[in-house]
Amino acid sequence: MTFTGGAAAAPTRLRADGDTPVDISRVPAREAAERELSDPRYHENDPNLLQRGLSRFWEWLDDLFGAASGATPGGVLGLVVIVLVVTALVAALWWRLGTPHRTPGATGDSLFADGPRTARDHRTAAARHASAGRWNEAVQERMRAIVRSLEERALLEPRPGRTADEAAAEAGRSLPAHADDLRLAARVFDDVTYGGRTADEPAYRRLEALDTALERTRPTLDTASTGTPA
Repeated sequence: MTFTGGAAAAPTRLRADGDTPVDISRVPAREAAERELSDPRYHENDPNLLQRGLSRFWEWLDDLFGAASGATPGGVLGLVVIVLVVTALVAALWWRLGTPHRTPGATGDSLFADGPRTARDHRTAAARHASAGRWNEAVQERMRAIVRSLEERALLEPRPGRTADEAAAEAGRSLPAHADDLRLAARVFDDVTYGGRTADEPAYRRLEALDTALERTRPTLDTASTGTPA
């Protein structure tokens, strides 16, 4: 064996093809090994970039879940129970409150978007949509017929840009017996028009029945003249 003094690196002994020992210092040997291992054939089965990214993500998620379960009473089972309870609360709130509506009175929320038409025109359009099973459009046209009819009867003052919610609130003061039904009708209109909900035949029939009932209802005398509080 060959020894070197001081800080010299210990040589690496290799054998050439003729079995003659060859001394190579440690640094060149390492570089030769790195060049050999950089050959693509040694990396054919390595995971690709996406696989490595997913692997790191799952490791991070596992660490996070482990840390959370360690800090939660009951460990993993306690954490699962908490997640289920929170999910149930969110679902209950969503079911109770429905899809969030845009703020009444915002641009584009006007009840009438296609110019002046009579209540009869809107009722005809609603009936046409209903006969074709287009319940969203039928609900919208029937709500417009209700409001236009109240305007024609001077129970509401015609006002551009009025929303369904505003019309229901104003009309409910002169028709208090139908105030709740008017608010519900406005909410159905908003759900269909702005909330992404889908109407069905029962929803339309309720608005149709409300329209008919309002036609037969006499307003209270103290607020009927202007449609506003006395």
